Amino acid sequence: MDDGTGRFLAAVNALPDSGFGAPTALPGWTRAHLVAHVHHNAEALMRLLHWARTGERTPMYASAGQRRAEIEEGALLPAPRLRTLVHDSAVELASAVDGLPDGAWDNEVVTAQGRTVPAREVLWMRTREVAVHAVDLEAGTGFADLPAGLNAALAADAARKHANGGDGAAVAAWLTGRTAEAPRLGPWL
Repeated sequence: MDDGTGRFLAAVNALPDSGFGAPTALPGWTRAHLVAHVHHNAEALMRLLHWARTGERTPMYASAGQRRAEIEEGALLPAPRLRTLVHDSAVELASAVDGLPDGAWDNEVVTAQGRTVPAREVLWMRTREVAVHAVDLEAGTGFADLPAGLNAALAADAARKHANGGDGAAVAAWLTGRTAEAPRLGPWL
C-alpha cells in the first residue's frame, strides 16, 4: 500500500498544473477526476477503518450518487488544491491504518460493492486502487513498472472478478492457452 501510494503521489507531483485536464485511461475522466477519486477513496476507506475500530456502521459512501458527486466536484478544483487533498488524505489513511488495534483487523465491514470483508481487506483495496490508478494517469507509469508480485495479484483479482461476473469460460479458455484471442471484457475498477 505504501509503495503504491508513493508511486501514485510521485506521478501526481510530476504533473504540471495544466496536465490535470488531460484524459486518462478511464473513459470520460481527466487526471483531475482520477486524483479526486483517489483522494475520496482514502476518505471512504478511513470510514471502513472507523467502523472496524468502533463497531459504528460507517459505509464507504452514503450512496453511489455521493461517490459520483464527490469526484465531479473534486475534478473542478485547482490542481494545487487537488495535490494537497490527495497527499493529506493519504497521510490520514496511513495513520488510521497504523492506529487500528490488532484485533480490529478481523472485524467485518461492507465495501461499496456490497461485499462483507474483514477490515484487513482495506489494505488490498487501497493497494489495488493506487497502483492501477498510477497507471491510469497515463503519466509515465505502466504495469511493467509495478512489482511482479503486485501484477500477479492484480491479474488474479481481475480474473476472479471477471470469472465471477459471467465471463468465467472465456477467461479460463484464454488464461489456459486454449484460445489465442483474449476475451472482450469490460472495466473491473
